[in-house]
Amino acid sequence: MNACKLALAALGVTLLPLAAHATDAESCRAVRMSDLGWTDISLTNTTAAVMLTALGYQPAQTLLGLNVTYEMLRGKQLDIFLGNWRPVQDEQFKAYFDDKSVEPLATNLEGAKFTLAVPKYVADAGVKSYDDLAAHADRFDKKIYGIEPGSNQPLLDMIAAGNHQLAGWDVVESSEAAMLMQVAKATKAKDWVVFLGWEPHPMNLMYDLTYLSGGDKEYGPNFGGATVRTIARGGYAAECPNAAKLFGNLVFDLAYENIGMDMISNKGASAEDAARQMMKDHPEKLESWLAGVTTFDGAPALPVVQAALGLKP
Repeated sequence: MNACKLALAALGVTLLPLAAHATDAESCRAVRMSDLGWTDISLTNTTAAVMLTALGYQPAQTLLGLNVTYEMLRGKQLDIFLGNWRPVQDEQFKAYFDDKSVEPLATNLEGAKFTLAVPKYVADAGVKSYDDLAAHADRFDKKIYGIEPGSNQPLLDMIAAGNHQLAGWDVVESSEAAMLMQVAKATKAKDWVVFLGWEPHPMNLMYDLTYLSGGDKEYGPNFGGATVRTIARGGYAAECPNAAKLFGNLVFDLAYENIGMDMISNKGASAEDAARQMMKDHPEKLESWLAGVTTFDGAPALPVVQAALGLKP
């Protein structure tokens, strides 16, 4: 026994081991996340889920539409959404932020873009702007290929208002995967196609794309220049501060997401395998992601997640 302990013992002070204390209530153990079927969200959700599982939480992802996601956050049937693309979602879902149904936790990605795109051979033929589309309506069959219903509202509003002389065009709503199948089919045949494109996404590696200018009203300036936020149901950060701290720390970059998404889309990896491999390849990110975070039982998070990934501290 060292001198300090002897002195304390002489004073009648008993030293007990520090007990681990959960920083979140039991009701926080289940973490409910929205999955829109977008490859970027599959990667980011699963990255969070791998860490949460190691920390003793029980994460779950549910495939939902964008409108339903916001409604379920408002109804407290969902906890977390990592796909709040701004500014495109700002106007459509403004009421949910105004009434505090949802709360931002972090900006998880900067430098993204989200707007209409065409293959480069279409741009080379003269279609470089939204305003160029109408003159080639027959080549496009008056169709714009979008993603799942609820995520194409700026395009639907554009057509309804007749902006860019596109009254009478159709937005083909399906899913990310179905849209990209149409793009693959068109590019293989050198047919003309216009579709909703974004970065980060492997489509930027798979195809030689040109993003169209002139869509500031629909998707904002700088070719739909965007940031992506992580949002939670109202009150989540106060109720579940430890889990919220992890989501608040979870910040990605374009290169990281492009590579991870490419593993899923083009190399046959599952979302979990891709998420684990990316964390193993970039172990330095774990230090910032887990700063100030504990396991559900109150132990330091970093060594636990490192061990779960087979990484040395």
